[in-house]
Amino acid sequence: MSVSIIILAAGEGTRMKSATPKVLHQISGKEMLFHTIDAAKEISDDIVVVLSYEYERVKKAVESEYDGIRFHRQNRQKYPGTGGAVMGIEPKYDKVVILNGDMPLVLPGSIQRLIEAEGEIAMSILKLNNPSGYGRVVVDNGVKAIIEEKDCTKEQLDISEVNAGVYAVSKELLYKYIPRLNNNNAQREYYLTDIIEMAVKDGVMVSGVVVPQEEFMGVNSKSDLAKAEEIMQQRIKNRWMLEGVIMHLPDTIYIDCKASFEGECELYSGVVITGDTKISTSTIYSHSVIEYSSISQSNIGPMAHIRPNSIVTNSKIGNFTELKNSTVIDTSAGHLSYLGDCEVGSGTNIGAGTITCNYDGKAKHRTKIGKNVFIGSDTQLVAPVEIADDTIIGAGSTITKDVPKGALALSRVPMRIIKGYFYKFFQKSK
Repeated sequence: MSVSIIILAAGEGTRMKSATPKVLHQISGKEMLFHTIDAAKEISDDIVVVLSYEYERVKKAVESEYDGIRFHRQNRQKYPGTGGAVMGIEPKYDKVVILNGDMPLVLPGSIQRLIEAEGEIAMSILKLNNPSGYGRVVVDNGVKAIIEEKDCTKEQLDISEVNAGVYAVSKELLYKYIPRLNNNNAQREYYLTDIIEMAVKDGVMVSGVVVPQEEFMGVNSKSDLAKAEEIMQQRIKNRWMLEGVIMHLPDTIYIDCKASFEGECELYSGVVITGDTKISTSTIYSHSVIEYSSISQSNIGPMAHIRPNSIVTNSKIGNFTELKNSTVIDTSAGHLSYLGDCEVGSGTNIGAGTITCNYDGKAKHRTKIGKNVFIGSDTQLVAPVEIADDTIIGAGSTITKDVPKGALALSRVPMRIIKGYFYKFFQKSK
């Protein structure tokens, strides 16, 4: 069925206590509004995002990620509220779904159930064990009323059904009822719920669709944000475990929603994977962090840090080793090294304590290390510098010039031994 989707994202989100607009706070590496748009795009090619607070900032963020999204600017001073948000919108299709941009956990299947429900209007309903604080929905062969808690009778307070705030309505009824909304209430706002009241009075069938509480949870505070992240992380990890990824203590692992896995992969406790990282047939040991990189046929960690734009293939990157913007192929860097802005060829061994000195205080420079290079421990490679194939760098060296193929490079200060100096220094006798 062709359907238009309106996403309400105009609020300030003051309870977030943040300079960042509420809908741009991230959940598992993606803005919460984007999660809602992703669900909508699986159903519709006509999506309208309603904005007001930080209009240009949110619009720019959405446009950087998606094509074909329409925007509607709500005049919140003149027409505040959820009803005011949809005033002036012209949906493309005869069926319209109204979603909330602060519901990042909603799934396409639940939206589809609202679309397919009986009647010209369907509203989402949560069934809560403790509905305290919510208006109640009276359901009797369809929705009969939405009653604010303060207006409920004793019997109505026992109702467990509450409004989840998502609607599917025909465009015809939307055009009919939106102009009739008024703000004669304590908040002086225009409410979408008044459409339900008008429809019931007109004898229109209003379906109540019970939806999963997890999916329709609104995110209004940093506490809500953390809860939504937990749920999203569980979904992401369950998905990849079903695809064959082994996870040790998965509750301790963080995986970005844009990350992907191929082949047999294994993740140990405390692993953090961010951005559009791609991992193929590799093992990531405990407490390693991988950011926006590609790992293939490799072992990483424990406690390694692979920073953005790194490519690691058929290599071992050991504990306390850090890579940044580097390409490493068939290489062993077992421990305590920093390889930034460099290329490392196959068959190369990086000794403990090796660092590429890539920053001169003004600009970054690259280091190129060839094939079959043996770099001794505690070596500094001062970029820009090139180490050719089949070379040896002696331990403790500082390399400031290119090293030709087949050479040994050393830069050690000659060792001195002064006999008896200990006793002289501490004024002790033998």
